[in-house]
Amino acid sequence: MSLSLDGLASGLDTTAMIDALMDVQAIPRNLLKAKADDKEVVISHLQTLNTSLQDLLTKATAAKKADALAAYSATSSSDAVSVTASAGASAARMDIVVDRVATAHTVVTAALTEWPEQPPTLTLVDAEGNQTEIVASGTSLTEVAAAINKAGVPVTAQVVSAGVDANGDPLHRLQLVATATGTAGAFQIYRGDAAAVDAGTATDLATEAGAAVVTQAQDAQVRLWAGTAAEQVVTSSSNTFDELMPGIDVTVSKATTEPVTVSVSADTAASAKTAKSFVDAIAAILKRIDEGSKATVAGSTGETTTLGVYTGDSTVRALRRSLGEAVQHPVGGVSPSSIGVSVDRYGVLTFDAEKFEAALADDPALVEGVFTGIAERVETVATQYSDRYDGLLTSRITGQESEVDALEDQIERWDLRLEQRRATLERTYASLETMLSQMQSQQQYLSSQLSALPSYGKGNNR
Repeated sequence: MSLSLDGLASGLDTTAMIDALMDVQAIPRNLLKAKADDKEVVISHLQTLNTSLQDLLTKATAAKKADALAAYSATSSSDAVSVTASAGASAARMDIVVDRVATAHTVVTAALTEWPEQPPTLTLVDAEGNQTEIVASGTSLTEVAAAINKAGVPVTAQVVSAGVDANGDPLHRLQLVATATGTAGAFQIYRGDAAAVDAGTATDLATEAGAAVVTQAQDAQVRLWAGTAAEQVVTSSSNTFDELMPGIDVTVSKATTEPVTVSVSADTAASAKTAKSFVDAIAAILKRIDEGSKATVAGSTGETTTLGVYTGDSTVRALRRSLGEAVQHPVGGVSPSSIGVSVDRYGVLTFDAEKFEAALADDPALVEGVFTGIAERVETVATQYSDRYDGLLTSRITGQESEVDALEDQIERWDLRLEQRRATLERTYASLETMLSQMQSQQQYLSSQLSALPSYGKGNNR
């Protein structure tokens, strides 16, 4: 807490005088603080640039893959068949006939008021012959369904209302549906335990009076080149035929009598969009560097020249040059501008989607080679500068942070020194005020004593 004795004896504003003296004393400290603040701004911009560069590295790693530009559009001549093209696909065309779709095995039991045995015991046998005994806690069909659903078997059970019996009591059925389509999901469910099933004395619920197999499990089936000597039958446990052709999945929804034509063709527009996204990421970094390197020169007397955050930064300047060269230099003797990647007269990286699509349609291998080459060079540059351990830009940021730490240490020492200096000034001025007050008291005392002395006039003879 500072000591304030403003005007105690002198009437002077000693606090203002001390503040003025401290302002002069604090000039070196304030210069250090301003320098540290400037470096903090630079560090923030460098960190943002480094983050963008790391994002670009990720994109470059993906862009250099052989299938980075692979994009295909898939069509079908019928809504009974849908086509999906993924990585590894190529242009293709084929006619297929859908003989049947995959179905899930479904069984409905006879109508019951409650389960006839206590406790209800069932045995489920799957398509591979594995047996699972299920015991319900009660005789209601709701309890039986719950036991089946908790047994971990590949079947779900639902209770369905089935009217009333002759006595007016409510009837219910169990609908049992395989969780997977295809013959692999087929099952049988018996009334009785596993021993009874093995002995042949258990009753198949689907064969009881009023019960039925509603849907028999079957695999989906299509025919390729139907009606020719090369006709081929292909089956699937689901309605999706994965990799019917490399990178092409076909999904069927209903049977057809006539062949359905499925076709896959290269989607140059999608490929161009992928390439543009990558080039735009590079262009954004180049633009950030260019804008951060601009300096506003004073136009007249009294104005100041303002430097950009990257002005004079050799590391950032070298990064800008390396990225520019990675995009502009020929790849295998082919200029990137031939596929629409070029730098205009203002130094701005641009992408011509129309030119890229035309080049891709004309010579896909050439375009992919140039694009991959650019991506590999950009990846190298991004790694060199943004590596988290020894990247050039990372090291630049670390160095700036170390300088800020050193400045902060100096500022802390200056703060302590200034605090001590203010305390000294306050003590000095307080002492002066005290001494002046004492002198004023002495003056008043002497004045009072002098005034009390007798006075001897000229006419006084005594």
